[in-house]
Amino acid sequence: MNKIFQGSQFEPATPDGEMPKKRLQRILVVDDEEPNRDLLKQMIGVFGHEAELAKDGFEALAKLHMNIDLVLLDVVMPGMEGFEVARRIRSTSQTRDIPIIMVTARSGKEDRLRAVEAGANDFIAKPFDMTELKVRTASLLKMKEHQDAIKRYQLELEDTVQRRTADLRRALEEMSAAQKRTHEAYLDTIYRLALVAEYKDQYTGCHIARMSHICAILAGGLKLPPAEVEIIRAASPMHDVGKIGIPDAILLKPGKLTPEEWEVMKQHASIGARILSGSNSEVLHAGEIIALSHHEKWDGSGYPHGWVGEEIPLWGRICAVADVYDAITSERPYKKALSHERALQIMVEERGRHFDPKLLDLFLDNLEEIIRSTCSIR
Repeated sequence: MNKIFQGSQFEPATPDGEMPKKRLQRILVVDDEEPNRDLLKQMIGVFGHEAELAKDGFEALAKLHMNIDLVLLDVVMPGMEGFEVARRIRSTSQTRDIPIIMVTARSGKEDRLRAVEAGANDFIAKPFDMTELKVRTASLLKMKEHQDAIKRYQLELEDTVQRRTADLRRALEEMSAAQKRTHEAYLDTIYRLALVAEYKDQYTGCHIARMSHICAILAGGLKLPPAEVEIIRAASPMHDVGKIGIPDAILLKPGKLTPEEWEVMKQHASIGARILSGSNSEVLHAGEIIALSHHEKWDGSGYPHGWVGEEIPLWGRICAVADVYDAITSERPYKKALSHERALQIMVEERGRHFDPKLLDLFLDNLEEIIRSTCSIR
């Protein structure tokens, strides 16, 4: 067969002796913000490459099978951070050789080290510099091209590839949707685990839903990473899962508990932590921390360990504010609901005693959003 030399490989010549049409190199852009995706797509088009877009980590992992030559990966995304996406790309033989450039507004040494540890080949900061992006992508695409040349010959013309890509894209969109449904089912199972402990109390189902919203608002107000906000949202409903081990006579008692009964009731924090301990799940691990620490108080008078100030895990301190506010304003078998105004008065009095002062101030600063987001759940 007549051959012509191209780069580091021989390719079949076309019948008229011309160079076969070369496949456009495909760059996967992963960013949760549409303006960033559109801007990078335009830049990639100017460079003469083809852009494939993904709005989150789940979609990105599904589209990796679409002959991707390079991944431009945002770090801060909801659901799954870019570092985790990079680790998963490197974890399988089918995708581990795909070059990765981490794209982020962060530029600190720690973030760069984390990017390298996760498997990134390069790091580029926002806002994007077109020349820098071109140079960095060109270098890694050339490396990828040589890798691909070693592995295989280019056997099909571009029009055949495009037809197959169209079919594959539809299949992978279905795969991405299936992965999201699986993740949602996982979170739903965790939520129902929390309900198991509280099913005897007709009021608490709505309580844990409201708590989840409040905790997420406070975590967002602290500017925690979106992935951590989602973990707190999913884990906070498990704060009282240990109540499953408390006798009904104490749990549902309409009057005030005796000192002995109160000691039994306080055990639910440790029981909940034991139930949730030992899991590899980030959400269940967060639930363990929250269950154990959400009744600790800033001044050390809480339980079960009497931790003081920042000894109390941040997630527990967040949950404490949300739990107390909703408990005060909700009806229980042993009490009537207090007014919103009275609840705020009580909580302000407990600033620096029960509550982390900064968190309580943040709660008060976000009252309007908290009330709006939870009133429909009552």
